[in-house]
Amino acid sequence: MTEFHLDLQDTETAFAHLSDKELKEKYRLFSMLNSPFLSGVGTRMAKFALSMGLPVEGMIKRTIFEQFCGGETIEECDKVIEHLGKFGVGTILDYAVEGKSTEADFDETRDEIIRTIDRAKDDSNMPFAVFKVTGIAPFGTLERLSARKKLDAKSQAKAERIHSRIDEICSHAHSVGQPIFIDAEHTWLQDAIDRIATEMMEKFNRETPIVFNTIQLYRTDRLQYLRNARKEASKNGYWLGMKFVRGAYMEAERERATENGYASPIHVDKAATDEDYNEALEYALRHLGEMAFVNATHNEQSTQLLARRMNELGLPENHPRIFFSQLFGMGDNISYVLAKRGYNVSKYVPYGPVADAIPYLIRRAEENTSAAGHMSRQLEMITRELKRRKLA
Repeated sequence: MTEFHLDLQDTETAFAHLSDKELKEKYRLFSMLNSPFLSGVGTRMAKFALSMGLPVEGMIKRTIFEQFCGGETIEECDKVIEHLGKFGVGTILDYAVEGKSTEADFDETRDEIIRTIDRAKDDSNMPFAVFKVTGIAPFGTLERLSARKKLDAKSQAKAERIHSRIDEICSHAHSVGQPIFIDAEHTWLQDAIDRIATEMMEKFNRETPIVFNTIQLYRTDRLQYLRNARKEASKNGYWLGMKFVRGAYMEAERERATENGYASPIHVDKAATDEDYNEALEYALRHLGEMAFVNATHNEQSTQLLARRMNELGLPENHPRIFFSQLFGMGDNISYVLAKRGYNVSKYVPYGPVADAIPYLIRRAEENTSAAGHMSRQLEMITRELKRRKLA
């Protein structure tokens, strides 16, 4: 048997989808994002300009929005979907509207999510749809449900509407055979989401995995949650669908734990998170006959681990229940190298009106500067590809 090798430093493959001009533009933007000072100043200026009603949306759309979002509408994303598809990379359209609070807003977001399901259902370049429960539900009600507090009549009515919206989305996905992710949220909202996601899986995953829950493995309790969820699915006769991520709310989680005097739900260091994450991959491989899973990470070690273990187990690269995923505009060395080798890989492609997508984009900028070395590695690879093309 030949030795397994996956070259995630192959910049020629990683950036083959970019023209020289696009590569240079990516270099300029990532250079700014790689500087905590410049990124911080830019983020504060964007927040201030928007709060003052200054006309900065055009500038934002031509720079950071185009780098990390597919467009303002589903139709505007068509070019991105087609372009990714040419390189064997799928698209997961993510309606990136946050911070809404009225029932009418929540219903409108539900309808938009259903439109993304319909856009994806007959397109082989769109393996999944996705939604965030906080896009269709008030934070306060989710928090009360997660704390298992007694609800008054008003909160109970809101809870029933939350359940109804999620059921409508998952039911529609099931009716057209379109797998869908339910994204993870803060710990103080997640218990309610886990319970509803489990109910949706039990209802709609009888024949094939349609509904996927998401677990953030920087949480100390998630590996055991995965084991329990698998046993529950096995006992009740449905497929378990799971998307694995490391986690997106570390600072907020630790701050809230300190303020409220309880133990942090987050691992003390990255090594512990990595250990749980990689064990989750191993666990999923051991139980592949009962579940489907998504390795949604920019971490090269976890990517290498899963690809190598698939090879050792004799599993095909395009196994129908094993998927990889990264964010649009990031992790191209992982996505495009995996796609070239025939793995199931896709990009989360956020979209929505520029003004509504700003919270998502600011979070991307803030996360990127705090991610240990990730942006630096991305910038270093872009620089190497510029030199390879003799552009620097």
